[in-house]
Amino acid sequence: MKAVAAGAASLAPFFDERVGLGRDAAVRSRPVHGGLQQGDTPGLYGGTGEAAICDVERLKRYLAEPRNDRKARAWAGALDLRTDEIPEYLDRLTPVLLRHDTLVKNHDYKKGKAVPFNALLQAGIAILVDEQGLPAVKCSCGNPLRPFEGDRSRISVSFDDGNEKWKGYDRSEVVVVRPASHKLDRIALVDVEDPDRGVERPVGTTGEEDTAFDTRKRQAVPPLVGTTFGEASRRLAGRGLAVAYDGEDVPPDGARVTASDPAAGAELRFGAHVTLSVAEDTGASGGGTTPPGPESSRATKDPGPPPPSSPPSGSPSGPVTSEGPVTSEGPRSPSGTPGDTSAPAGSTPPPPPDTGSSPPPTRSTPPPASPEASRTGSPPPGSTGPPPRTTVSSSPAGDPVTSGTPPPSAGRPTSSAPATSVSAAPGAPTTNAPAERPRRTRE
Repeated sequence: MKAVAAGAASLAPFFDERVGLGRDAAVRSRPVHGGLQQGDTPGLYGGTGEAAICDVERLKRYLAEPRNDRKARAWAGALDLRTDEIPEYLDRLTPVLLRHDTLVKNHDYKKGKAVPFNALLQAGIAILVDEQGLPAVKCSCGNPLRPFEGDRSRISVSFDDGNEKWKGYDRSEVVVVRPASHKLDRIALVDVEDPDRGVERPVGTTGEEDTAFDTRKRQAVPPLVGTTFGEASRRLAGRGLAVAYDGEDVPPDGARVTASDPAAGAELRFGAHVTLSVAEDTGASGGGTTPPGPESSRATKDPGPPPPSSPPSGSPSGPVTSEGPVTSEGPRSPSGTPGDTSAPAGSTPPPPPDTGSSPPPTRSTPPPASPEASRTGSPPPGSTGPPPRTTVSSSPAGDPVTSGTPPPSAGRPTSSAPATSVSAAPGAPTTNAPAERPRRTRE
């Protein structure tokens, strides 16, 4: 693990750092609740009232020059891009300053190739982040960045090659950034020179469209019990509040929130953390969901009976929450029409009892529970394999405890619109398709 200090020159950069592509700042790393932070965490990154900290247009022109074609191909390959996709990709990135010492996978340029290495970037380094808040480019040298994939609790940092150990370094406070569960419209920053000043920066802009706000203004914690972890995270981010949780990894988006600390109604200033307690949906392997209800009576080890068919996004037809994965290639678990828990038309009827081949379910839930997990007959149309894992959540159609309203817009419109558009695709095949006609097959 190589330390990369703010202002220190890279030994093998993609871009000549003497030209001034980016400028780092003097920022003291700040303690943070937990080492894993989602890319939409309010205040995760910083900004400044000065001129732009990263010259994106210059980097774009540099990589487009014919004499740099080999370098451009290596740069694009490190980010899984084609060279013709570079300009559009750069236009979607946003310059920010790190407020925490952050682990990434960095890349040097050596012998015509992008050479990856794990790096600890010091707070104050200027980077470009993508639409989900992930570090993508180190500004001063143009080096491409990817997410750190190791175990942050077992790192050994090497401070050498001019990257001396900086004041305030604390191994226990380093941060790993995980992608936000949705594409962002805006990023909420903190002015690194004036912490009382916040900066809201539209994604894909370099500071010319920033709007300022007062970070001292308090916001009430919204009702979160009964929502999914992904939904709760979006609601808190929309109010400028950060998410904290117990455990070594980010809970699945589909995990149900059972409590928040502070509770709903407490007023906190920008960037304050709200600790969520969750109960994971252990019915993920069967693709089922747990009907909403009081947390004290919901069995967390049993997914319960399947919900009615998920209504289209924005429909206020009921409090049922869809938990199909946002990025899964397969369809969500089919559930038929509302109230219909029998096998789809044209499928093999269930075998008679006591045949010895398929014992009835032994769970304490009602008999029609989770047909995907227990039925061994022909799969319903639209599915040729086991249902997808529900480890992430689409944007819920409503608050399963308090209302049946459309997907939330928690204060600012930064998260709700993109989240809705992402979640619509996996849910569409199971909304109102007839059972006789398959919608699509899994790969």
